[in-house]
Amino acid sequence: MLDEGHSKTEAAYRLLRRDILTTRLKPGAPLKLSTLRNGYGIGWTPLREALSRLEAERLVTSISNRGFAVAPVSRTELEDLSRARLVIELPLLQESIEKGGHEWEDAVVTAHYRLSRCKTAVDDPSDEVVDEWDEKHEAFHAALLSAATSPWLFNFQSTIADQLRRHHRFLGLAPTLRAAAGLLHGYEEAMEALRQAVAIEHHTALMKAALDRDIERAKALMTAHIGYTLHVYVHAGDGSTNKH
Repeated sequence: MLDEGHSKTEAAYRLLRRDILTTRLKPGAPLKLSTLRNGYGIGWTPLREALSRLEAERLVTSISNRGFAVAPVSRTELEDLSRARLVIELPLLQESIEKGGHEWEDAVVTAHYRLSRCKTAVDDPSDEVVDEWDEKHEAFHAALLSAATSPWLFNFQSTIADQLRRHHRFLGLAPTLRAAAGLLHGYEEAMEALRQAVAIEHHTALMKAALDRDIERAKALMTAHIGYTLHVYVHAGDGSTNKH
């Protein structure tokens, strides 16, 4: 029974975590146990335990006397996460470029090719397209860093990446969602910012700098790349659920 209970909790955790990271469960949305139980077909106890784990990861918040909610997103947090990403990823990138061999080079080229074959949210904002782009984009950045060797830095990087994924997903799609709701003011500017953020050209330049072992250029390109999402956010009209 212990194994069965653990298995159900793990299943609940993985399902909820997936839907929070992909923003199918929107930032700030209440997480009512009865609704989750009906939607996921999972019992009360596994759901409570899963929500407690997700709260520890800061993907869920606990509201006094009101239960749980999906953690909100905000410009303040996006800026903080972007700074944290730079602190963690730039040393990883430098070490990876310094230590990477032929297998690392092959992995970077392969990941870039797969990313280049993906449609983007600009072309098609469907969940399937966005899911695939997210997966290939994450794989490309993972390949760039893969020759680094610090377990602690990778642990911090993974935590930051999960939080940024929610922000990118929610804020990156904001222009399309606003257009669908008939809110066209600033739409073209927001879509152009989104188009720039997901353009393969930035990733190609980053790949070439890494393969050329040009550490300073690679770090400068990574710094610029990390700033693109905030640019999208500003033009999307601050569509966060927790404005500061």
